[in-house]
Amino acid sequence: MANKNLSTDEKEVNRARALLLDNQIIIELGELFSQNRHELYIVGGSVRDALLGRVHDDFDFATDAAPDEIVKIVNEYADELWKIGMQFGTIGLEKNNLKIEITTFRRELYNTDSRQPQVDFVASIETDLSRRDFTVNAMAFKLPSGEFLDLFNGLSDLTNRELKTPLSPEESFSDDPLRMLRALRFVSTLITEPAVEVLASIKRLKKRLEIVSAERIQTELSKLLLGLAPSQGLYYLATTGLADEFLPELSELASCIDPLHRHKDLLEHTLTVVENVPAELDLRLAALLHDIGKPRTKSFGPDGVHFYHHEILGAKMAKRRLRALKYPSKVIANVSSIIEMHMRFHTYRLGWADSAVRRYVRDCGPHLAKINQLVRADCTSRNPNQSRKFALLLDELDQRIAYLEKEEESAKIRAPLNGNEVMEYLQLAPGPEVGKVMKALLEARLEEKILTKESAYKFIDKWLKK
Repeated sequence: MANKNLSTDEKEVNRARALLLDNQIIIELGELFSQNRHELYIVGGSVRDALLGRVHDDFDFATDAAPDEIVKIVNEYADELWKIGMQFGTIGLEKNNLKIEITTFRRELYNTDSRQPQVDFVASIETDLSRRDFTVNAMAFKLPSGEFLDLFNGLSDLTNRELKTPLSPEESFSDDPLRMLRALRFVSTLITEPAVEVLASIKRLKKRLEIVSAERIQTELSKLLLGLAPSQGLYYLATTGLADEFLPELSELASCIDPLHRHKDLLEHTLTVVENVPAELDLRLAALLHDIGKPRTKSFGPDGVHFYHHEILGAKMAKRRLRALKYPSKVIANVSSIIEMHMRFHTYRLGWADSAVRRYVRDCGPHLAKINQLVRADCTSRNPNQSRKFALLLDELDQRIAYLEKEEESAKIRAPLNGNEVMEYLQLAPGPEVGKVMKALLEARLEEKILTKESAYKFIDKWLKK
């Protein structure tokens, strides 16, 4: 009967407490620190997600014990122990395949021109929680008792989906400028709305992001893109001007009108495309950057506005930007290939022979499915009839690709002759001339002009005469 009288907040806290304290390792660690006369709290994202009904497979703890004391307490208990973050107060351990980090109460401060934080150990959990990024991450459960600490109304903000900082945003973002980008990541992943003062502080302090490493920025951008509402996070990224510090192409999109899609600007169109492709990193990066070449290729003709070859320039620009953000080479190659190919489909309505479909499949290579997913999301318009027309054409192309691949395995088509046979026939040494002949043979095979070695040799003779 008593539970019926509990408030919604109390029920959520009890549920989260039960989720966390159901884990025997959490209980054991709490008792271990208590026996050694030290405080231990489970903190941060572990608590936030438990309040949302989610269970973590790794946990963060905070304690008043110094790093060397943490080692003494858990050394025999842990299956594995690592001290790589010890200078910053963090000891990592693994127990029964569960990954755990225990950190001494602390605060991090960045000097004006330094990329390395100054870590100060503090005396209380209250001070530790006050220096955390957002109120939704500044809640804790004391162990082993399970007492709930919510000194900054984090549960209320979590319930209302509002993003606030424990202290003033200026203090929080000065402690760590990356928190400005992290705020917009949480807009996407937690579907929260940043408080007015948070957005105002981001606009004022955005230049502080220049001291943050490209690797840390890359991590936050990727998490934002893979969130549940990436368009919301990207919208604030552009409108606060924070994007100008590491992704200026986003702001350029906001100043360029796209008459084809009938959107107010290219930014609005881009956000729609990002939201409508599957949550895969290379695909969402390609969606984010697929039109960045348009502002620089915009031209006017008798029949209106054009963006000739924007996909070619856009692919090159995407490579440069992703390199600057330290993305892996494979991701950069995938994204640039998807962007470069995403306009090829628009010639399909002019009529493609089977050979053109095969060539499209071959040129897309392993990115075919993702290119078509981007194209499908890109073909948006405020004119429903236009969108429906594009969708039908894409359905038809998908059906033709499936039919041709089943009939001929078009992706595996090879020229009837290999490079060695061409060199022997023409008495050539390895070099670019052999490559030109092989390319011509492959084109002829795709056009079904040659099928056998005999027809290939005849084709070479005619091709050389031309």
